Amino acid sequence: MAISKARKEELVAQYIEMLERSNAVIFTEFRGLTNTEMTKLRRAVREAGGAYHVTKLTLLRRAMEQAGYPIPEYLSGAPLALSFCYDEIPGVAKALTEFAKENEMTVIRGGLMGDQFLTLEQIEALAELPPMEVLRAQILGLLEAPAANLVGVIQSGVAQVVNVLNAYIEQGEEGTATAEAAG
Repeated sequence: MAISKARKEELVAQYIEMLERSNAVIFTEFRGLTNTEMTKLRRAVREAGGAYHVTKLTLLRRAMEQAGYPIPEYLSGAPLALSFCYDEIPGVAKALTEFAKENEMTVIRGGLMGDQFLTLEQIEALAELPPMEVLRAQILGLLEAPAANLVGVIQSGVAQVVNVLNAYIEQGEEGTATAEAAG
């Protein structure tokens, strides 16, 4: 069934909005997936902070041209779906790579982050990154470590001075006590 011109314009506008809202887009082939598998994939991507949409390639190409995005060479031929990464890119990449490992019918073709194309290897590398909260904690730990070490060094230096003073005081008290006992 043919799509009306008004519906095509609506889809192009929707694709442009999703592209502009997204931090990255990952292209996948989905041919041969059952409805249950497609639902499972969409849920995994949604839980990772993204959206998974089957697109009409000619309309997607038009939307990418209008929005000023480069067009990947694989944007023709096999039906493609797009995973829009609205939150963190690694979470969506991980959801897709894990699903693709379980289901050989899903093939990750590549991605687009800004105006840079991503290869399958780069997407797999993104999928290996820890969540943003973990990265922030690691960075804070790296920033805090030198300060903690400095405090430890200063404390140990002060503690050594205090120990030496205590030793002199104790030695002086012993010397006074010995002199009083002898006298």
